Amino acid sequence: MAMDHARVAKDVLDYVGGSENISAAAHCATRLRLVLNDMDKVNQKALDKDPDIKGTFIAGGMYQIIVGPGDVDIVFDDMVKTGGVKEVSKDEAKQEAAKSGNPVTRFIKVIADIFVPILPALIAGGLMMALNNVLTAEGLFGGVGSPSLVERWSWLSDYASLINLISAAAFAFLPILVGFSATKRFGGNVYLGGAMGAAMVSSSLLSAYSMSNPTAAAAFWKYTGENPTWHLFGITVDKIGYQAMVIPVLCVAWILATIEKWLHKRLSGTADFLLTPLITMLVTGFLTFVIVGPITRVLSNDITTALNWLYVHLGVVGGLLFGLVYSPIVVTGLHQSFPAVEIPLLPQNGGVGDFIFPIASMANVAQGAVALAVFFKTRDAKMKGLAGAGGVSAVFGITEPAIFGVNLRLRWPFFIGMGTAALGGAGVALLDIRGSALGAAGFVGFVSIITKDIPAYLILEVLVFIIAFTAAFFYASTRGAASLAADADDADEEALAAEALAEHSETAPVEIPAEAATDLAVTSPIQGRAIPLSEVADPTFASGMLGPGAAVVPSEGPVVSPVDGEVLVAFPTGHAYGLRSASGVELLIHVGMDTVELDGKHFTPLVTAGQKVRRGQPLVEVDWAAVGEAGYQTVTPVVVSNASSFAGVTGAATGAVSRGDALFEVSAAEAVQPTA
Repeated sequence: MAMDHARVAKDVLDYVGGSENISAAAHCATRLRLVLNDMDKVNQKALDKDPDIKGTFIAGGMYQIIVGPGDVDIVFDDMVKTGGVKEVSKDEAKQEAAKSGNPVTRFIKVIADIFVPILPALIAGGLMMALNNVLTAEGLFGGVGSPSLVERWSWLSDYASLINLISAAAFAFLPILVGFSATKRFGGNVYLGGAMGAAMVSSSLLSAYSMSNPTAAAAFWKYTGENPTWHLFGITVDKIGYQAMVIPVLCVAWILATIEKWLHKRLSGTADFLLTPLITMLVTGFLTFVIVGPITRVLSNDITTALNWLYVHLGVVGGLLFGLVYSPIVVTGLHQSFPAVEIPLLPQNGGVGDFIFPIASMANVAQGAVALAVFFKTRDAKMKGLAGAGGVSAVFGITEPAIFGVNLRLRWPFFIGMGTAALGGAGVALLDIRGSALGAAGFVGFVSIITKDIPAYLILEVLVFIIAFTAAFFYASTRGAASLAADADDADEEALAAEALAEHSETAPVEIPAEAATDLAVTSPIQGRAIPLSEVADPTFASGMLGPGAAVVPSEGPVVSPVDGEVLVAFPTGHAYGLRSASGVELLIHVGMDTVELDGKHFTPLVTAGQKVRRGQPLVEVDWAAVGEAGYQTVTPVVVSNASSFAGVTGAATGAVSRGDALFEVSAAEAVQPTA
């Protein structure tokens, strides 16, 4: 039965809370893409029950409703004409979606966008730091006061030293990495951003790690023979670096990108090429060291002083507040200033013991625990890898991989970790747990705790871990479940659409639209890279013996139907499918080379022979990485097996393709002319 487009348009508006709840709307080939003001107004049950709605999902901040090809544009036009919906382009909708949410949410989104590309370096560094801590921590093996592993076996010391050197690089030179990534996010030249980040950690500057140690600072300036200050515009500026700091370089990257874009609009040709980088770096450089740096450093010192006052004067409440804000402080990098307060508190310096270290340990363990909960609950392979590695790193004291890679991106794990850390901080204050040395703020940190406080410290650490893990696991099983299906910010929309369409197909009959009878287009069934058949290693396909077509080297996601039609053949092993489109084109999709030998392993078939399918509907889920690791090529040919009934294949695509992109066009056979 034909779709009543006017009815669907009216009902969709009602389901999503009316046109006043839509701040922007666009559509693609199959889906309505809506930017909603209030997600709580969506009537999800009604959308799920509507027979003309194929599925829904959220990606990129947009609520997406699958209507289907040939129907979605008509429904959308009715929504605009009769419902007063604001129509924008897809790019404008994405920009509008990025503006949604409160300032804190938008800031978190920006931070996540910046740190995603540099996560591998942070994860590797964090895990190596944890390994170094295990090798060098005294009292970890054999009880309090026992020697470290490197002290027991001196031959390990050089290995530990090299591991420490490599692991510290990503954090010590973090401004360079962030300079690249943040400048790209803000629309500037990444190499200028990286160069500015390098200037902020120049060896001509006193390391930020030494700024709270007068002895180390004096030794540095004596060694270099330089003056420790500049006199710029009548202002005295300290020559101090920004190792491991985030907020200063974020500000610098934004300033740099803004200046550069402003100059690009006003200069052209040779002047633009020569002057824009010069002026951008000069102005940004002066602003960095004269304004941004000093203000950030004052902010850092003020935060440290305020936290010290809170803990000293408010006791348990102060510990709770300190625990609550510690992880957000790590996000900014301002925690690097804490040693200035911690060192005088150490017993060897005449203090009563360090309170910052045990609270930091509680916060780190809490963030690690929630990341590990995500590891056990997520279905997304990439997120699982990040959560596992980041969680382990965090409980050993290095939280950046877990925070930036997982918890901030999903948001709710970060907030659960903050809440649990607040309880841990209150416990530290209540039990008066103190540190005797600086060290790895995590489970192995007990070696840096005053001896009499170690039992209470360990018990509290375990309690914090259990509470944080349990709370995150429970939330992930309920309200947080949707965000774990895939990375909430980098979701593959085509994969989500395919998944929603597959779920819908289990309960609703598939109707092939009438116009499909004349549609000879074949779209890509996989996201990846399209190549000519001649490049396929198997000579049977490369020679065109099985028919003309193209092949795709897959990158991720399911294999979906490239046409509207019927499944003729579906092997139980999931490695090959025969389809007939409504226009009569018969296709063979062979998933990988020689993959029949896997006997179905790593394949999850989703359709059977005789089943009608729509373009974009999943045919099979494939673990591409596992297939490759098993020694099989994943390149997937798509060929026309009844080519003799047609005039040929044209427009074969090459290069990057997404599911639904044009792969090739089948030409209709020319009509036979009658003879005289």
